[in-house]
Amino acid sequence: MRIAAVYSFNCGEETIVSQYSAELEEVKQVIAAVDSTQCKTKTSREKTMPGRTLYSPRALNRAFTKEFERRGWKKHKVRCDYSAEYYVPGFAPGNSSKGAFREMDFVKNHVGVEVQFGKYAFMVYNVCAKMTIFHKMGVIDVGIEIVPIKLFAEEMSTGVSYFEQFVWDLEHRGVADIDIPVLILGVTT
Repeated sequence: MRIAAVYSFNCGEETIVSQYSAELEEVKQVIAAVDSTQCKTKTSREKTMPGRTLYSPRALNRAFTKEFERRGWKKHKVRCDYSAEYYVPGFAPGNSSKGAFREMDFVKNHVGVEVQFGKYAFMVYNVCAKMTIFHKMGVIDVGIEIVPIKLFAEEMSTGVSYFEQFVWDLEHRGVADIDIPVLILGVTT
């Protein structure tokens, strides 16, 4: 695969290039090592493209996981313990946090990477919530989000979001005090 587009959110590119260039180079190596042709395995059952062979987001995620793990990047998972203090008197929710967790796809040297070939809401959540949470926990200082560009997303199931839409929203949202530097990489085949 290859990088087709780059967006620097909250000085993400400048910060990562100047302070985490080795990690950025590894991320670029991972992207280049993923053979997307091996991931074009999903047969569409959608009305708009019946029988068409599409890229499988699951297969793409597995390929990225293999390449990141090969270079020593690790998933970082934290358990969520939900407080019961906000429930109204008389309501007993039981153990609502059983099995609940948050996970960063890949972490190395305080750089967090999320690979997202899914719905739009997950891209926004990754950058505007999850990366901030993991930063506050001392796990990461900066983030990198890898997403498909529109041309590539059109070769997947409907509903997969893409770089251009994501960047438009981030630009119109603006940067908040709690946002960390994030580099958004738009990829394609």
